[in-house]
Amino acid sequence: MRLRRAAGALLGLGAFAMAGHAGGPANSRAMARLDAELAAVVADPAHPLASLSVLAIRDGEVAYHRQFGHRWIDNERPSNSKPAGPATQYRIASISKLVVALGVLKLVEDGKLGLDEDVSGYLGFRLRNPHFPDSPITLRMLLTHTSSLRDDGGYSWPENQRIRDVLVPGGALHGSGAMWSDEAPPGAYFRYANLPWGVIGTVMERVTGERFDRLMRRLILEPVGMHGGFSPADMAAAHVANIATLYRKRSDAEGKEAWDPKGPWIPQVDDYSREAPRPRAGPMYEIGSNGTLFGPQGNLRASAADLGRLMRMLLQEGEIDGRRVLAKETVRRFFERQWTFDRRNGESGYGTKRDRYQAWGLGNQHFLDVSGPGSGDRLVEGGGFVGAGHLGDAWGLTGALVLDTRTRTGLLFLTGGPGFDPDSYPGRYSAFARHEEIILTALYRRAVQRRAD
Repeated sequence: MRLRRAAGALLGLGAFAMAGHAGGPANSRAMARLDAELAAVVADPAHPLASLSVLAIRDGEVAYHRQFGHRWIDNERPSNSKPAGPATQYRIASISKLVVALGVLKLVEDGKLGLDEDVSGYLGFRLRNPHFPDSPITLRMLLTHTSSLRDDGGYSWPENQRIRDVLVPGGALHGSGAMWSDEAPPGAYFRYANLPWGVIGTVMERVTGERFDRLMRRLILEPVGMHGGFSPADMAAAHVANIATLYRKRSDAEGKEAWDPKGPWIPQVDDYSREAPRPRAGPMYEIGSNGTLFGPQGNLRASAADLGRLMRMLLQEGEIDGRRVLAKETVRRFFERQWTFDRRNGESGYGTKRDRYQAWGLGNQHFLDVSGPGSGDRLVEGGGFVGAGHLGDAWGLTGALVLDTRTRTGLLFLTGGPGFDPDSYPGRYSAFARHEEIILTALYRRAVQRRAD
């Protein structure tokens, strides 16, 4: 009964229905079941989601692409709410890191950067962990979270501040040096962090003389055919209108964050219903002084369709629609394993014991199908799907982009924010929340395996 009600509610939830289903009646039944299962996830009264956008790739082509819920919600007059659609863009959080890594490798391909060069030469100042002053820091280390930089001292600063003053002892923003780890020298220990991407953005600006957001548009976004970007203020009005507001049903009550699944949706970021996005940099911004400004670690706005094109480009070894974006060797290098967790060489849980990170490439996570109660990187129930990609989690959004180059398969989901505390709904066999496990498993079984059972 629940699935029938969910299927009937698809229109109200703002689902985007593709015309027809290739593969005959059996596949049509699988797609119909998938529609209903995902609609039920979004409409679950105990675990509601503001919106959900999903995409699956089978044999290198898009097999399923849907949206559910609303990109903008009017709590007072729900009928005014705007449904999510195929052009809806999300602030994709740390999935941005994967896209930036491709920009770095494009500059390596063009001879402007070297993965194993001391980045001090690119930055114009000596970058050293004061605990290990004789150890150079390289782009490879920054891309693999082994640089010894940490987020404890922050990872984003306004345009009038220089990243040099943060990173160099004695600098005006260095403080106690909390951004530097004393656990192990650069290159020896993995710990996930956002600050390295601000350094990467600064390096990219320094070697090209271009503002980071515009540089990424030139290097990757436009060649792939993606419509998003790192600076909404520079986007066309039609694209800004399609950016999803991210929500939580959470308020700050007496100094404590209180979740209320029956309460109103509270905007967290990207609510442009009353005010247009503001420029992140003014005309006086000094290119190459502060790469954190445009949020390389998590500020990209992109739709599921945009990311689907990116995934197809990678599965086609750097080519999309007859246009070469990256050399084949660059794509192979991108996916090469750089780090594997052995319980001595890093921290796998991002502050938890959930073993979320098992292996890493150049700016992409390798999912090894490790499973445990509320722990591990397993992507689908029962296991069997491994690949590389990235997770995203910020301002309510959670998401995952994972592809398997051997089977030319990909899974993607982006949520517009939860109406419940995700920690209260843990995964059964992974570090994902339970609703994320359900989404990924449904996508894999129905859209990739075409199972209607």
